[in-house]
Amino acid sequence: MAGEQVLVVGAGGISTAWFPPIKEEQLQVCGVVDLKPEVARERLAAYQIEAPVFATLAGALKKTRPDFVLDLTVPDAHCAVTCAALHRGIPVIGEKPMAASMAQARRMLRAAEAHKTLYMVSQSRRWTGHHATIVQAVRNGVLGPLTTLNCDFYIGAHFGGFRDAMASPLILDMAIHLFDLARLFSGADAQAVYTKEFNPRGSWYQGNAAATCVFEMDHGIIFTFRGSWCAEGCHTSWNGNWRVIGEHGTLVYDHDQEPHGQVVAGSDGFNRTLRDACLPPAAMPYGGMHGALREMLAYLRTGAPPQTECHDNIKSLAMVFTAIKSARTGRRVAVTA
Repeated sequence: MAGEQVLVVGAGGISTAWFPPIKEEQLQVCGVVDLKPEVARERLAAYQIEAPVFATLAGALKKTRPDFVLDLTVPDAHCAVTCAALHRGIPVIGEKPMAASMAQARRMLRAAEAHKTLYMVSQSRRWTGHHATIVQAVRNGVLGPLTTLNCDFYIGAHFGGFRDAMASPLILDMAIHLFDLARLFSGADAQAVYTKEFNPRGSWYQGNAAATCVFEMDHGIIFTFRGSWCAEGCHTSWNGNWRVIGEHGTLVYDHDQEPHGQVVAGSDGFNRTLRDACLPPAAMPYGGMHGALREMLAYLRTGAPPQTECHDNIKSLAMVFTAIKSARTGRRVAVTA
């Protein structure tokens, strides 16, 4: 099967990452919705796509019959867009974060349940070859049972605009990527978190641009996140620098280089004898947004559930909002999706 009809909602900058895989998969764009129709027309022209443009989602849904909706709107609009589509029985794939609040996310989840219709989130960094290699190693027991995950994220990001005025720019706008990767790598969900959020001297942000979070995960695993968006020099990768520790060895992944590690080879001595871990690369034929799109298409064609279906992704979003709550109360807080 090919040529599914997709209604694209939002033609902003993020759409430039979606139109190429849409064209490669030979999907039919049955319409584009944007508050600025001229922007949508310019975007369609840039990708040589012919499709009607609508100023409102309601107008588009009256005149189109999409197989799915692609929600590329700002987070504050995700709930309204997604629920409108789900109420009509139309599956949705949306950009991260799932919603602007946990209350909105739960409303979206209830809509998906009530109408028995799929809603998935494009958590694009799940579809990365090195990340799949880490998952494969952990699942195959290369390190033994996991005990610890550490992630460092340090970037001097001079965005300008709305992020500079946010109360929690690092955690709210960025950390969802790293928190979701922690769940992916470990196969565990967060149970509680303690967060210290702060704004370092010299920061160009109004809100707290740095944070340290300690998450208690399933199976006794501890995940620590240290990060800053106003750290000049010696930047980490945008995927973070990681150390994944198990009972029998450690894996290191930093600066987007191939993961490597060591595992115990002998039982004698102050330091045990070690050998290099065997980490064969995992196959990842479609990366980023294309990988997410392929999972939506697989669902439409075979019924295979996407890994970032809303009932799963809400657990990553809960880590974000609970970390912020912990920072503001100064207390350890249970994570509840």
